[in-house]
This record gives sequence, C-alpha cells and structure tokens, in this order.
Amino acid sequence: MTTTALVVDDEVDLCRLMQITLTKMGIKSDVAYTLSQAKSYWQDNDYDFCLTDLNLPDGSGLDLVKEINGSSSTPVAVITAHGSMDLAIEALKLGAFDFVNKPLELPRLRQLVENALKVIHQDSESTSTPESSAEQKMLNSRLIGNSAVMHPLKNTILKLARSQAPVFLSGASGTGKEVVARLIHDLSPRRDGSFVPVNCGAIPSELVESEFFGHKKGSFTGAVTDKQGLFQQANGGTLFLDEVADLPLAMQVKLLRAIQEKTVRAIGDTKEIPVDIRILSATHKNLNSLVQDGAFRQDLYYRINVIELKLPTLNARRDDIPVLAEHFLAMIASEWQLETVPSLTVDACTRLQHHNFAGNVRELRNILERAVTLAEKSTIDTIHLGLADIDTHQDITNMHSPENTNNADLPEPEITHKTANQTLESSETRLHSAQTTQVPQTTTNLHPYRTNIQHFPNMIQPSTSNPIEPLSEGSQDCDHNTAIHQATQKKDGEQIRPNELPDGQLPSEGLENYLQEQEKQLIITALKQTGWNKTQAAELLGTTFRSLRYRMKKLEIAEDQSES
Repeated sequence: MTTTALVVDDEVDLCRLMQITLTKMGIKSDVAYTLSQAKSYWQDNDYDFCLTDLNLPDGSGLDLVKEINGSSSTPVAVITAHGSMDLAIEALKLGAFDFVNKPLELPRLRQLVENALKVIHQDSESTSTPESSAEQKMLNSRLIGNSAVMHPLKNTILKLARSQAPVFLSGASGTGKEVVARLIHDLSPRRDGSFVPVNCGAIPSELVESEFFGHKKGSFTGAVTDKQGLFQQANGGTLFLDEVADLPLAMQVKLLRAIQEKTVRAIGDTKEIPVDIRILSATHKNLNSLVQDGAFRQDLYYRINVIELKLPTLNARRDDIPVLAEHFLAMIASEWQLETVPSLTVDACTRLQHHNFAGNVRELRNILERAVTLAEKSTIDTIHLGLADIDTHQDITNMHSPENTNNADLPEPEITHKTANQTLESSETRLHSAQTTQVPQTTTNLHPYRTNIQHFPNMIQPSTSNPIEPLSEGSQDCDHNTAIHQATQKKDGEQIRPNELPDGQLPSEGLENYLQEQEKQLIITALKQTGWNKTQAAELLGTTFRSLRYRMKKLEIAEDQSES
C-alpha cells in the first residue's frame, strides 16, 4: 500500500516543494492551505502521517495536533518559523511527533519523514501481535516488576518511544534512569542509531565543549588530531545527558542552541554541521529549584523538560523486590561464574521488603552482592544481608561481653557469627583469644548503599617482634584454633595485642578505623604464615575463600604486599 500524508501550510511554494520531496520518496500527499480545509481532509481520508505549519490564516496548527492525537496514533510533525520555538515545544507536549524549522532544509525534512515511516511500520507490527510484540517483550525483560506503579510507567515509555520529543527523567539516585533511557532509545525508530550516554558531572569544565562538539586539529594546545564530539557520535540516534544539572552555565548556552537549531560547530571549525539526534536528560536534583536559584538556565530547562517522566523509588514498589532480587542474583551468578544461582530464604526476602532503600535499586544490588560474598552456601539468609540497625553509641562492652551475649533483654542482632577463641575486651576494644563464644558483628551504616561489617573470626594477633612461624608438617593435623592460640602467645606466655592502647585511652582515629586496621593486620599475618596462599589463609582464619577475597579488596590488601 502507498503511504499517504497530509501537508498543511499557507505558503503555496513551500507546499509544492514538500509535495515534490514526498513524491520522490514514494509518498502520496494532499495539500491544505487553511486549518478548516485540513480538518475537512482529515475527516474524509485516512492518512499515515501529517505535516502542519503552526501559524495558519484561520487558526493555529496546535488545534489540528490536538484533534489528530485525540482520535488516532498518527504521527504529526510541525513546521515552526524562526523565533517560534515555544510553539514547537507546546506542540511536542500535546503529542506532536517532531518539528522542523523554517527556512525548510530538504535533508532535515527527509530525515523527519523517514523517522515517521519507521514509527508507522513499528505501529503496524505491534498492532498485528500486541501481546507478543518484540517491543513488549523487551520492555518486560529489561524493566523488571509488575507492581501497581510499574504498569502506567511501562505504557508511558512505549508512548514516549514513538515520539522525537526531548524527555527529562527525574527521580532519586539509583531508580534506573539510564535503564529507562536505553529502553526509550531501543523501542524508538532510532534503535539502529547510537545511544550515547554522558555523565555531565564527570567532564572537567574546560573540556566540556570539546567533548560535546569536538574540535579541529590545532584549534588549541594539545589538539593534535580532529576529534568527533558526542553530538556527532549520536547522529541518527539518542544522546543521554545524565546529571545534566552539573553542566557549567557557559556550556548551557551552547547546548541550548545545539538542541534548538539541531546544528553543532566543532572548536576551530568555521561551519556548523547538522545533526539528527534526540535528547534524553536526567538528574536526581530538583531542576526547578536550581532554576529559581539561578544555577540552571530557565530556557534550557524548558527545552529539555518537554516531557517529564518521574521514576518511582524502590520503597514505592516493594512488591517488585522479590523478582528484582531474583533477577540480580542470576546476573551476579553469571558475572561471577558461580556454579549455582544463589537464592533467598523466605526470612531474607521479607527482611528486604521491610528495608528502607535510600539507594533504591542500586542499593538492592549492592546488598545482594555483599550477601553472596558472605554466604558460605548458595542460600542467602537474613544473617548475610547486613541490614541490622545497631546503635553505635550503645556501650560496646556490655553488648559484646560474654555475660550479655545470651541476655534476652538485649535487642537480638540480625547478623551473628560464631567464632572460636574470640571476645571483645572492655572499653579498650582490645582483641584477644578467649574461650569459644558467640559474638554479634557490629554493623555501622556509614553509606546509604553500603554497610561496613566488622568480622573477627579466629583472631590472629600480628606482631613484628614475634612473627608467626609457618606450620610444620606435624602441626597440620592439629586443631587450627590451637595453632592460632599458640601463635598469639609470646615466649613468656604473655598475650600479644596489636597497637595496644593505654588504659582508659580511646583510639584517636575512631572505633571503625581502629577495628578495620586490626582486621587488616590479622589477615596479612595469616597470609604471611601461609605464604600468601589465600585458600589456606581463609581456612586458618575460619572463613571462606570468597569472603577473604572480598575483605582483601575492601581493606585494600594487594598481592604486592607479599614482598614487604
């Protein structure tokens, strides 16, 4: 079937030019010169897309945009005169597909028509198989969740994918703004083009223009070759401006012109290059407040915020947490090449659903990565999540003393770890060997996405004066706890304590840093004793190889320390 189009403009010569261009592209077109004539044509015929001017003798083209979008999904593009960009933005908000500026450039017109044809073809495929369309499958597989807030979000994403209008993604950090941006691109007619994400806050201010627009060789010191900018890289595709609020004010002016004119000029070049891109932007900051404070240009704000899509927090979609956790665990197992995919117990899943996620989906994944590391088996229980809220101002001596370990009056910690020969000694926070006892781990929420957990399994006390000697062949049959206990004794039987503090003195660096340093010394001591064999060192410490590797990375214990 032949594609048909409705062209609406009061300039006869321009209408003939557009009609000739469409005919060369194999598109049959009708021409209307007034708003009333256009509405009459629209009611009497079926058109695949419409191209209309906004300034008509008997009314505004916005009325035609409203009528068409209210009764069908036909793509409507608008033609704007120079200086009437606000009308184009209003048309995009009303559902217009795209816009083209006067004086009309034929290459830009052909690009617009080709994008409209892709949308028409895409709509015909989804209409024939609505339930099993490739777009719907992609959406469901990459945007995990079926809670009440997710259904309207998915429907909105499908609608936005058909348009060429700039979209502003707002939401808290970790809600998946880049995931949604990639979905909009991959579901759009621009899917065959490039998706170019850029973190605006990560580019030094003096290099922003070069990164965005490129430069010519010799245009400044260090420009030894021509460089293509991000706008040129995204030509025919989508440019995603992440953390757009961090752009310098000087760059905001140049970005505004590039978006409005759809042309860029490289540093050192004498001519502007047309680019066909769609702008998606995002930030976790309140752009409206930044505009009021003068930290963000109001005109740029209106250009990028044509359509705003607010992403829900994870706390607003707690029903999705189990399926999200299952998805992330499968991804972690694949990335880490685990033999079996870890799974959550019912209690662990319930605990996650009651957690207040400040970091949203990103925090959930971080928690699961840590839990997989700490779990000795493929089953993750509440103990491995690290979500206990322990009052760090509470008397640590009373909380960790053997007398109060089983006291029912104390709040039960959610993370406990049984170790041999360990206890926490008085307010001096000394570490020493003792009888077997159960000691809860201390958890300190220092970061919204990460919980620092201090473990003290089978404590080995390092000493420079009396280094731990390698185990002899005969001692390999001995109990590890006995070997460790012997290793922590001086020749005269006095116990070794690393960095021992005088009575009544607290660590100047704080409890957290002090304990981390003790843990680091103990791990290094165990590694030295075993010739830096991590498997044997983990066994000596009474932990798993995976947990030891995690702790070495966390405490920045590198292999090259074996030389020291």
